[in-house]
Amino acid sequence: MSSPTPNAGNAPARISELKLFLFALSSAAVIANGYYIHPLITPVAEEFGVSGATVGLAPAFNQIALALGILLLLPLGDRFNNRTLVTIFVGGQFLAMLAMALSGSFALFVAASSLLGFVTIAPYLLPAYVTKRVAPERIGHVTGIMTAGVTLGILGSRVGGGLLGHYFGWRSAYWVGVASMALLVILLPLIMERRRDEQPGAVLPPRYGELLRSLWPIMKSLPEVPLGGLIQALSFGLFLAIWLAIGLHLPRNGYGVDIVGYLAIIAIINVFGSPFAGRFADRIGAERARIYFCMAQLAGVCILPFAGQNLGLLVIAVIFNTIGGASVDICSRTILFSRAPDIRTRLMTIYIVIMFIGGGISSWLGAATYEYAGWSGISIMAFCYALTIMGLSLWGLRFRQASA
Repeated sequence: MSSPTPNAGNAPARISELKLFLFALSSAAVIANGYYIHPLITPVAEEFGVSGATVGLAPAFNQIALALGILLLLPLGDRFNNRTLVTIFVGGQFLAMLAMALSGSFALFVAASSLLGFVTIAPYLLPAYVTKRVAPERIGHVTGIMTAGVTLGILGSRVGGGLLGHYFGWRSAYWVGVASMALLVILLPLIMERRRDEQPGAVLPPRYGELLRSLWPIMKSLPEVPLGGLIQALSFGLFLAIWLAIGLHLPRNGYGVDIVGYLAIIAIINVFGSPFAGRFADRIGAERARIYFCMAQLAGVCILPFAGQNLGLLVIAVIFNTIGGASVDICSRTILFSRAPDIRTRLMTIYIVIMFIGGGISSWLGAATYEYAGWSGISIMAFCYALTIMGLSLWGLRFRQASA
């Protein structure tokens, strides 16, 4: 097992700004596939004849399958060539999106959505790949740009999905996903290195079983990593629950699914704040910066009870929640990437598995809460989540003091 001791050597800066931009856009396209369902949840439920709580199983199983895929597949990034792995996983997404576009039953749609989640590895393999190729003092900045790509994909899927679903039917969004994955299967191998990532000296890469067995000792030796995963599980779960509730709430109050897309367009402006969040974390410390961004998230949640029938207030709540949530993620990843450069893929595995377990539970819980308690129920749920996130982030300051 590789030791989780930080590597003192500085990684050479081998990633150009153009490649970094392409990697961020690729992450956006890949991650978007799992979130087209959010603005389309109402028309999908209507076509397959299922309730709001039942249709929530599709995104829930997607997130849980993603967590399982991350656990079983992402550690392979510390053993095999990342270029080969990314190509295989993007090809798997192509097949899953094709099955979703052609699905004739809700059971098949859910099964394909679960397969899609299981092979959505590239957006979490690429940041580990990129941060191995930049100097340590740029990790926060680069992490911010890569996270901006993920945020762009998650929010852009709402824009594209909402508009495509409104004008061309919900399946059109999945056909766009099929086309984009076909393009990435060609593009990504061209811009990634062909050789295996460096191994120190003549050390052989650990076997697959050793990779999996090493996760628990790593969690015990670096408790700030699972803590960051738990914080992000709640933060990401809060984000998903709010957007699923919006996807159910607006159409039931006389708005089309395109309005969900327009709302996401406004939220996309937060993408431009992600590199700033990364630089801010580099400057004052990621643990301290995370507290400030938790405050923004909590402020957005406090607006939600008054935003159910007011689009203006809803826009403000979404912006604050998106800024806060994405920046909390950047801070947590900056902490993760600064700890042990030689095992970053496994650190990312721990973080993402915890994150998506929370996302999967919250996807179903958000849809079910709205179904049975309406907008007030979602508002109470969101407040409880945000308050817990703040408490855990304050507790996380102890690790900064211990490592100082």
